[in-house]
Amino acid sequence: MTFRVAGAQMNLTVGDISGNEAAIADAMTMAAEADADMLLVPELALTGYPPEDLVHRRDFVDANLAALHRLALSATDMTAIVGFVDHASDAPRGAADSEERPVANAAAILGDGGVRGIYHKVLLPNYGVFDEDRYFSVGADPGQVWRVGEVSIGVSICEDIWLPDGPPSQQAERGAQLLLNINASPFHLGKAAEREEMLATRARAARVPVIYLNLVGGQDELVFDGASVVFDGQGNVIHRSPQFEEDFFVVDIPIEGENASSGLVCPLLEPTEEMYRALTVGLADYVRKNGFESVVIGLSGGIDSSLTATIAVDALGPNRVQGIAMPSRFSSEHSLADARALAENLGIGFDVVPIDGVYEAHLDSLSALFEDTEFGVAEENLQARSRGATLMAISNKFGPMVVATGNKSEMATGYATLYGDMVGGYSVLKDVFKTSVYELARWRNKDREVIPQNTIDKPPSAELRPDQRDSDSLPPYEVLDAILERYVERDMGTEEIVRAGYDHDLVTRVARMVDQNEYKRRQAAPGVKITTKAFGKDRRLPITNAYRPGE
Repeated sequence: MTFRVAGAQMNLTVGDISGNEAAIADAMTMAAEADADMLLVPELALTGYPPEDLVHRRDFVDANLAALHRLALSATDMTAIVGFVDHASDAPRGAADSEERPVANAAAILGDGGVRGIYHKVLLPNYGVFDEDRYFSVGADPGQVWRVGEVSIGVSICEDIWLPDGPPSQQAERGAQLLLNINASPFHLGKAAEREEMLATRARAARVPVIYLNLVGGQDELVFDGASVVFDGQGNVIHRSPQFEEDFFVVDIPIEGENASSGLVCPLLEPTEEMYRALTVGLADYVRKNGFESVVIGLSGGIDSSLTATIAVDALGPNRVQGIAMPSRFSSEHSLADARALAENLGIGFDVVPIDGVYEAHLDSLSALFEDTEFGVAEENLQARSRGATLMAISNKFGPMVVATGNKSEMATGYATLYGDMVGGYSVLKDVFKTSVYELARWRNKDREVIPQNTIDKPPSAELRPDQRDSDSLPPYEVLDAILERYVERDMGTEEIVRAGYDHDLVTRVARMVDQNEYKRRQAAPGVKITTKAFGKDRRLPITNAYRPGE
């Protein structure tokens, strides 16, 4: 006997309950036409994920419940598993906590024109970007099993399947012949392979097939990579959806130990392409879902702005990207030439707006205050802030969103200028170390030269004073990024990093730069999360913080 399961790997929008409902209804129609016994859609599909403090609003919760019941009325030809926000009247925490968390992260089993059952998520992640314990109550019956036709199914949500003794294992012990897990699992590099290793282990332990259905698309800092996957009872992959794309699939699942024939198994992307695709989807959905028509980017001729513009074109198309070069007295001829060449390669609009007059006016207005002082950071940053003001003026006048161009190495050390090159509505490279910026640029150029080779080859420079190089202020990026990766992403102490082979004074200096610039990062635009610990929701440190490791 086989059980036909359809999955809708969907790109949904937080708060767009009517739009999400319509997309789910379309998937239900497609599943019925495919003679599927069951359809799965993602975790919190009706509200979008993560809804955050929207769940505190009764009107929001009621609107998603009304949409759920409308969908239930149309669920007559097959069963659908739909993620939604439910009231938590069954919360086991006790009266006080139940009042604080009056809702649950839920999955409804829709069929026969109604709601046949409801499952409340049990394991609520409260780490990294997750705050589910802040919002939701814990489900009361993790081992519950439902009957669909002749098959017993277990339904769970995302984190529930990550622990070996979590709800799916309890459902299997109670006789579930099929384990269904709906997800909104955020992307970071290598996570898809990590997930699959875990899921294969769960399928083998339970000795029943596992269907893992994931969300896809961008939501603020988060990107969901899809990669929905189906395992047979031996832990073999019999279906995998593509990463970073919507997908509707139908798989015939063998029940009672029958052998399965593999369907479409899309390969997982290699790491550099995976990173690039995540950045592209993150920007595309941020622009689209927030109603912007186009973007504007300051093009310096450097590697960061060149990669940012290239990603923007791949995300939005050349007609929706405008490049602005803003040379000053310290800009080299090759920088302007490289910026122009990039714009021509990408086919985007390109304008030159010199800022030297604005810069000179700033210096004149400050001349009395700055008299008898040396040229320094203040004069350098006036240029960056003149450029930031220029880009924001263009945004205000014509409507495009400014895309910031700083990378993670700069954000970590404070090398990006607050109110200068940090201005913008979105920061695509915010979680990308400088060494990875070069890696991505070379990967994007693999078929043809898009980013000028001179941009990749020349020493990086902010060009805010004569003959400036990044290496004047920072160690080589290969060394800097290795230290930052340990200090920021792995939370290693300075002495531990020194024992790994790095100079004590350098490690202490880098750690000091990171710690002293938390106030800048708190004011930065959101950006795509691609690592295990991005600045923002992932890494939350106090701005006022006197702890100085290594000193």
